[in-house]
Amino acid sequence: MVERVQEPERHPAVAEDEANRSASPEPWHRRPLARRVLSPTQRLRRWLFAQGRLATRAIGNHPFFAGLSGTLVATVMATVTYVALYESRAEEMRHAVENSQNILRLLSSDIARNVELYDLSLRAVVASAQERATWTLPDALRQRVLFDRATAASYLGGAYVLDAQGHVKASQSGEAAPNLSVADRDYFVAQQRDPQLGLFISKPYASRLRNGVLSIGLTRRISAPDGAFAGVALLGVRLEYFQQLLDHIDVGPRGVVFIMMADGTLIASKPLIPNSVGANFRQGETFKVVSSRPAGTFAAHSGTDGVERLYTWGRAGTTPIIIGVAPAVADILAGWRRRSMVALVMTTVFGGAWVAVSWILAFALRDKLIAEGALLRLAVTDPLTGLSNRRALDQRLVAEWQRAVRERAPLGVLFLDIDHFKLFNDTYGHAAGDEVLALVAERIASGTRRAADMVARYGGEEFAVVLPGATLAGAEKVAQKIRRRIESANLAFTGSRHGCVTVSVGCASCEPPVGGSGAKLLAAADVQLYEAKNAGRNQVRAKAWTGADDIMPGPAAATDMTS
Repeated sequence: MVERVQEPERHPAVAEDEANRSASPEPWHRRPLARRVLSPTQRLRRWLFAQGRLATRAIGNHPFFAGLSGTLVATVMATVTYVALYESRAEEMRHAVENSQNILRLLSSDIARNVELYDLSLRAVVASAQERATWTLPDALRQRVLFDRATAASYLGGAYVLDAQGHVKASQSGEAAPNLSVADRDYFVAQQRDPQLGLFISKPYASRLRNGVLSIGLTRRISAPDGAFAGVALLGVRLEYFQQLLDHIDVGPRGVVFIMMADGTLIASKPLIPNSVGANFRQGETFKVVSSRPAGTFAAHSGTDGVERLYTWGRAGTTPIIIGVAPAVADILAGWRRRSMVALVMTTVFGGAWVAVSWILAFALRDKLIAEGALLRLAVTDPLTGLSNRRALDQRLVAEWQRAVRERAPLGVLFLDIDHFKLFNDTYGHAAGDEVLALVAERIASGTRRAADMVARYGGEEFAVVLPGATLAGAEKVAQKIRRRIESANLAFTGSRHGCVTVSVGCASCEPPVGGSGAKLLAAADVQLYEAKNAGRNQVRAKAWTGADDIMPGPAAATDMTS
């Protein structure tokens, strides 16, 4: 039998007040316990658990739902696969366009650079031809003065100075053809008509001066001192130059790459179609699209062979030369089609297996979900009070500490202990003690209103409260509220000098944390709990903690002396 602690002599006024409040006191175990009031968070949690149990029971009682969910998952998998394949196809097409654009830039850069070099040579020929002194020089020296820079140009099909009648006045090779006129050529007529024309690039032609070699002409006007038309400087560029550019380009077995003039005249192509060079394709559907804007991309079936191709085209610098790159769509998507077939087969096989397994395991899934839910609740819930247990508290402290450090926000904790609880158990029995624990837990939980706050049973008669974002003043206010709520429950306890069950509370807060851990912050609150008990119990002691100093847990966490 536990020896009772002798009560100190009370003031007569206090004794009279107690007598007036309870004329015929009843033993504690006959008093009805206050009705347990759940906080909104607890009510929501219970409702969610109830709905989860209902859903689990519904699926368990109707396996069709589980099978249907498996079918839905398989359908989603098939849809995702289809979308992924569609995106993959689009990516293959985008990649093909990028490759075509790279080829286009490479060809355009090469052609534009060479045209610029040819033009520089032409300018030099024109400048020399317009000097009267040039024509007084000996033939060999005059030839070097006129065509010295032109000799360095690659794929040159001849350099000439033509007089106003279209006859060859001078040539790079030194040969003259006074009886041969090219006055009917487009490059001559254009320069003759327009003094401001500048550089002109002709259509492909069979050279009369080079034994029918296919060429295009680059010309500039030669003017007399009075501005009158005095002739033309001509550089012939062999079409072999353009064809050799295309020979190094690979656009797939059924792809096409071509170079043509802005009027639709073909200069070169790969593959090379017999008798196509010099032909005009302005009536073709492809050319109508290509000529509608300077550059772009489109897919269409060829009017020649019916193959669908992805056309990408653009101009070679500022020239009237159009370059087109058109790989066949079938070649672009050949690898994608193989991968798609594998993906579709795998999706069909695994999706079908998933549906079958879903229906077979429907009942097993019901039992598994029910068991897992029960284990999960047991793992983080104290069975007596319905609060979070020590394990959940430790996890929450770590998470809240990390969040507080990351956001530089304050963090408060409370450590509560029921005063003289061991003596209460010895006096009224463990069954009554369990009821008190449950009621105290309810009062603590209802004293915290925020959804972010956490109340946990630390162990025995000890409880902890985590208050994210709470300053020391705010945490102390919550602690006082909880202490008063428990005292106001008026649970009779003859072993307490207050005549009822009370709690002592230790409070600690970091604003914001700068070191330590959540466990050390709780230990700091434990120290304050020890101070509250030393000061007479049924009190709150609070202190800010910097988080930098080491905390030795107070005796309250290990043992509560006489509880």
